[in-house]
Amino acid sequence: MKPGMVSIVGAGPGDPELITIKAMRRIQDADIIMYDRLVNEELLSYAKPGARRIYCGKSPGCHSMPQDKIEQLLVQYGAEGYRVVRLKGGDPFVFGRGGEEALAVAEAGIPYEVIPGITSAIGAAASAGIPLTHRGLAASLAIVTGSRCHEQNAPVRWDELARGVDTIAVYMGVSQLGFIREQLLLHGKSAATPVALLENGTTARQRIITGTLDNIDKLAVAMKVTNPALIIIGEVVKVREQLLHLQNDVKSQIV
Repeated sequence: MKPGMVSIVGAGPGDPELITIKAMRRIQDADIIMYDRLVNEELLSYAKPGARRIYCGKSPGCHSMPQDKIEQLLVQYGAEGYRVVRLKGGDPFVFGRGGEEALAVAEAGIPYEVIPGITSAIGAAASAGIPLTHRGLAASLAIVTGSRCHEQNAPVRWDELARGVDTIAVYMGVSQLGFIREQLLLHGKSAATPVALLENGTTARQRIITGTLDNIDKLAVAMKVTNPALIIIGEVVKVREQLLHLQNDVKSQIV
């Protein structure tokens, strides 16, 4: 039997209109769509009649399907000749475990492709009016995961991030915000450093909460911030306030 095709696809940061044309075509042609929790389900409505939809979502402490089972199914369906779309929120190669899935499929000799998506740091920050780099403010960017804060084998190097990076974007870090704040302050980051919390970025439920490294953990608790939420740390957060001020000036002139 001729093997099928596995497409590892980035769905973008939440707004369904931010998916790429190539990704949309794969969804429309797919026999099987294996999709994650952060994928906007509106995208599934573009699947052809009869396409099978399989939920593979993961949330903190609750995985609907183990990673090894996901990889096993990708190989199985590909070997059976199906066109399979592995649909992931954001970009599949940015904290999406897309690399692991690509390796599993490739090792089994199944044809595959990777279709990039707009990762949450870029999409949510832009939607909030926060440039991740900005002339005179930030010439470097680090994207890190907060879910590895306490790993002993490969800990996040908050010491190097505090001293050597202008903008830090933290995925999956809301529950670790107090620890992250503590580590950055411990290693020399100023307590006055601007911070933004971007909850449900690019969607109609988007919330943007800004503060400083000194108070952001308290603000997160007071505002009951929950996942999915992105943390942006750096002077670039100030640009949002400048844009809002200019936007208000334009509105007042129109009135």
